[in-house]
Amino acid sequence: MPIQKKESLVRSTVFGNRADLSRRGLLGAGAAALGMTWGGAARAADKPFFQRHNLPVGIQLYSLGPDLAKELDAQLATVARIGFKSVELAGYLGRTPAELRAAFDRAGLICPSAHISPKGESGFSGDLAKLADELHVIGVKSAIMPIHYIPDRMGAADLRQAGVQMTADDWKWNADFLNEKAVVLKKAGIISGYHNHNFEFAPLKDKNGGDTNGMEILLKGTDPNLVTFELDAGWVTAAGHDPIALMKAHPGRFTQMHVKDIKPTTKANFELRQDPTEVGGGMIDWTKLLPAAYAAGIRGFYYEQEPPFAHARLESARISFEYLAKVTA
Repeated sequence: MPIQKKESLVRSTVFGNRADLSRRGLLGAGAAALGMTWGGAARAADKPFFQRHNLPVGIQLYSLGPDLAKELDAQLATVARIGFKSVELAGYLGRTPAELRAAFDRAGLICPSAHISPKGESGFSGDLAKLADELHVIGVKSAIMPIHYIPDRMGAADLRQAGVQMTADDWKWNADFLNEKAVVLKKAGIISGYHNHNFEFAPLKDKNGGDTNGMEILLKGTDPNLVTFELDAGWVTAAGHDPIALMKAHPGRFTQMHVKDIKPTTKANFELRQDPTEVGGGMIDWTKLLPAAYAAGIRGFYYEQEPPFAHARLESARISFEYLAKVTA
């Protein structure tokens, strides 16, 4: 055999075809890279929901009841030890904004959201420039109206009855009210929002005789550039509605959520009735709802629970936090 052919045969036998080697190398490297990508994605998906998205688990301080005002420092310290990082105010708890900020700082907590009454001097009907200044002191970025403005004609009506007595025109008035106040607060650097209960879902007829409800009127009647919404998952479910379907029907409108669970014994109603329980112990599938909420744009998550409680309030908060800290969704 000629020397050149022999050398060519040896190269082919020992080293193979270089083009083939190059292709096999690229394929191997690609497979390895894909394996690393899939493996990384799998590991990320295995992380708990809040850890994976680097989001704090918050608490709406209403959950702690009337004793919070008397034991503010002690209870906030316990809230922080449980693992909560953020809180949402429901009133000033008898403190000044500066005193509240100092209390949150001592506990290592932030307060990016607050429920602000629709009525009163310190509410949406009061001096909004003063309100914005106070919220800035506390560190609040979102002022959430926790309930509708009850028409004056209802007087001191029971809240359950006031909710179901609202007309389509009453809800439209509330939408206009929110838009008006939100313009002022936005200029002062504060986001305005609305928090639902279940009476917003009571069936109504619009001016053309079509089916609607208070929640639909608020969502459609408020300016998306001005007014956001805080979805209370427990109250939506208590009304017999699906929180995921609600978010999908109104993309981009919800930015905060009350993470609230209810027992399967809760019967659909519009009169502030539910059978409450700790998060993870009720009928809501959080493994589906949490990722759906994140996909819808919600970034502020606050545990909240209604009375009656089966445990001490702080113990219920701990049970809910431990579930949320571990849930993979």
